Amino acid sequence: MQVAKGLLYSKDHEWVKCEGASIKIGITDFAQDKLGDVVFVEVPSLDDQLIQGEPFTVVESVKAVSEIIAPIDGTIVAVNDRLEDSPELINEDCYGQGWIVSVEPQDEEYVDNLMTDQEYEIYLKEV
Repeated sequence: MQVAKGLLYSKDHEWVKCEGASIKIGITDFAQDKLGDVVFVEVPSLDDQLIQGEPFTVVESVKAVSEIIAPIDGTIVAVNDRLEDSPELINEDCYGQGWIVSVEPQDEEYVDNLMTDQEYEIYLKEV
């Protein structure tokens, strides 16, 4: 399982990448591997509010339909429209072109509830 360095991770297997004032969010290699081949992504809308711990979108694979849980509170400022026509980007490049949304965080304390890449690697050994 690949764990990208320098990102933050949730226990629900989402990753968070700080990019200036906004935060990119996607699902981890572990999550995409468990899902199998992704065939559909419900792309959320701009300006939707994310509430930490609540679902904000759905990813459908050949195996299952899974809700994606918001790792932080915030407002969606960009969506990856490429996922509508190419949902397989999540399988091919989950930490790059397979990002789902970019969010303006509600506050800076979101990092308190996330794991570093080292902590996430340890967490993966427990699940």
